[in-house]
Amino acid sequence: MEWIQSLILSVASLFGLGMEDAKSMAPVVETAEVAIEETRSQVEEQLPAPVREVVQPRDTEAVVAADQTLETANETTAEPATVGSVPAASDSDTELGLSDDTETAMVAGGCFWCVEADLEKTPGVVDVVSGYAGGSTENPTYDDYGAGGHREVVLVTYDPNIISYEDILIVTMKTTDPTDDDGTFADRGDKYSAAFYYETAAERETIEALIDEVNAYGPYDEPLTIDVEARPQFWPAEDFHQDYYKGTLSRLKYQYYRRASGRDAFIEQYWGGDTSPSLPWRVNDNQTTSMNDTTYPWSNYQKPDQAALKDTLDALTYKVTQQDGTERAGSSPLDTIYEPGIYVDILSGEPLFSSGDKFDSGTGWPSFTRPITPGAVTEHEDRRLFMVRTEIRSAIADNHLGHVFDDGPVDRGGLRYCMNGVALRFVPEAEMEAAGYGDFLQYV
Repeated sequence: MEWIQSLILSVASLFGLGMEDAKSMAPVVETAEVAIEETRSQVEEQLPAPVREVVQPRDTEAVVAADQTLETANETTAEPATVGSVPAASDSDTELGLSDDTETAMVAGGCFWCVEADLEKTPGVVDVVSGYAGGSTENPTYDDYGAGGHREVVLVTYDPNIISYEDILIVTMKTTDPTDDDGTFADRGDKYSAAFYYETAAERETIEALIDEVNAYGPYDEPLTIDVEARPQFWPAEDFHQDYYKGTLSRLKYQYYRRASGRDAFIEQYWGGDTSPSLPWRVNDNQTTSMNDTTYPWSNYQKPDQAALKDTLDALTYKVTQQDGTERAGSSPLDTIYEPGIYVDILSGEPLFSSGDKFDSGTGWPSFTRPITPGAVTEHEDRRLFMVRTEIRSAIADNHLGHVFDDGPVDRGGLRYCMNGVALRFVPEAEMEAAGYGDFLQYV
C-alpha cells in the first residue's frame, strides 16, 4: 500500500537505512493489506456517520497558504519541474532532454492536479508537468497567472508507439467537463476551462474531428465547448504543484478536493468511470481490439446470480472476484509464470492481460504494465481501507481483479496493474488458437 510504503521509507531514513533496504520491505507491507481487509468491516461499524462536505474553490487564500506549507513536507519520488519557461513546439523536446521515441502535447481540463493525475495513469504516458500557458505575461506564478490571462495546463510527454495524440485528447475530455465554457466543477473562470492545443494542421484536424464526433455520438447533454488554440509557450508551475496527488500530505488534500468537486461523479455519470482512450461507439476495423465483438464467446457472457456463483466457486475465488477481496501475496502460481500467453477472466474467459506486458514487481502478485487492449478493463474509485485507490475490474464479467498503481517501470509507462491471480486464468500461446484466442496472438 503506497501510503505505508512512503512511511516506511521516511522511517528507514531516520535509522540510516538505504533506499533499497527500505524498498525491500514493500512486499511485507502489501501483504498486510490482506489482514487489514479482514478487520475493515468491524472498524467501519464503529465510525461516526459521515459529515457533509462543502467544497470550496481551489484558488482561495487558505488553499494557497496550505499548499505553500505542504511544499516542504510533501514527499514524492518524482523529480520537480524547473520553474521557468519551456519553449513550445519542437524545440521543447530537445531542451527537456527527451528521446526520439517520445512526443509532447499540451491540454487543459481545469485543475491541473487532476489532469496531471489522470494522464500519468494512462499507459504510454511518460511524464506530465503542470503549468500555465496562453497569457500575455512572462514567468507567471500561481498568485498571478489568472491576471496575466493564462490558463492551467499540462505538458504531456508520451510514447507514440503506445498511445496517440488523439488518445491524449480523449482521456483529457473524458476526465473533465468539456461542456462547461466558464471553468470546471468547483473552479470558475476561463483559467480553469478545457482547451486542446495543436502545433500542426494535422493536429488541429484531429481535434476538430474528435469534437464533431463526440457531439454526434457522445454521452453529453450539451455540446462540447473545448477551446481549440495554437500551442503557446509553456511555463511550468511551482515545484509543490508537481505530482501533487502523490505527496504524503498533499495527497489527502487532493483526494478531498477531487471528490468534493464532483469530478469523479461526473466521470462515472457519463463514462461509467472508464478513463481509457477508447470510445464505445466506434466500430473498430481490427476486430481483435474489441472485447464486445459478437463473434467472441465472452461478448454474450451472462453473469450468474450471487447464490449460483457462491455454490460453484471456491471460497477464495468468490471472495476476491465478487467481494473485492485480496489473495495472500505469493500464493498464486501465476505470479511466477513468464512463458508466452494471455491471462483471461476466470469466469467469462475474456482476454485481460498479455505475457508481453508482465513484469516481476517483487510484490507477490501478478503485475502488468497495461491491459491487453484499452477496453479490456474498467477503472473505479476504491475508498476502502481509509485511502483512495483505483480498482480494476474486467469489462464484461465485471469481476474484481485488483488495483493499478503508479510505481511500475518508468520506461514502460510507469503503471503497475497489481492483479489477484485467483481472478485470472493463463492460456499458453501454444493453446490460444485452439481455445478461440487466435486473434489475440498479435499481443503476445
